Amino acid sequence: MGKLIIIEGLDGSGKSTQLERLYQTLRADGTDCRQVSFPDYEHPSSTLVKMYLNGDFGQKPTDVNAYAASTLYAVDRFASYKQYWGSYYENGGLVLAGRYTTSNAVHQCGKMEKHEWKDFLDWLYDFEYVKVGIPKPDSVIFLDMPIEVSQQLLSKRYHGHEEKKDIHERNTTYLSHCREAALFAAEYSGWQIIPCAEDGQARSIGAIAKDVFCHVKAVCK
Repeated sequence: MGKLIIIEGLDGSGKSTQLERLYQTLRADGTDCRQVSFPDYEHPSSTLVKMYLNGDFGQKPTDVNAYAASTLYAVDRFASYKQYWGSYYENGGLVLAGRYTTSNAVHQCGKMEKHEWKDFLDWLYDFEYVKVGIPKPDSVIFLDMPIEVSQQLLSKRYHGHEEKKDIHERNTTYLSHCREAALFAAEYSGWQIIPCAEDGQARSIGAIAKDVFCHVKAVCK
């Protein structure tokens, strides 16, 4: 088997940017790798996820319970693994993923009370890594961006058009609870936390990328 490294974070934390930077830096360093991102919006496996995020099943995240929503995302990951990167990984390849099962851990715990988090995480990891059968990550990097900073970055991304945010991005109360859940999941699951803001301002992309690269190189030794 190869290695699977996840870049995780809440909306607006810079996951896609850091994933691409990491991929390019590793390739320049002579390391063969592939990158994937979830949800896999380019393929039909993400159809139900897109419907959920568009609000087709309800306008609030809690309109779809954590277990049902987790299943939608898990099916998308399973299809991607079987069709696009599983063989490469199984033959020793290094796969970098933007989001993964870890996003279910973050966003679905955000719908629950704190006393439910541990049991849900145990269920989730057994469901996806054992029963569904997708690979368990070798390392998860959580990009910790405070909600007030990430909302500023999202507003810039959408050029002030707040209506373009999905049902997760526009609900700051939900996102705040998700961040609390994410920090719990990180400690419980052994994720690497990289701070992405300092004194109320986002750290530079380069500074964060350096921290990410150093961690990944240590994992890949």
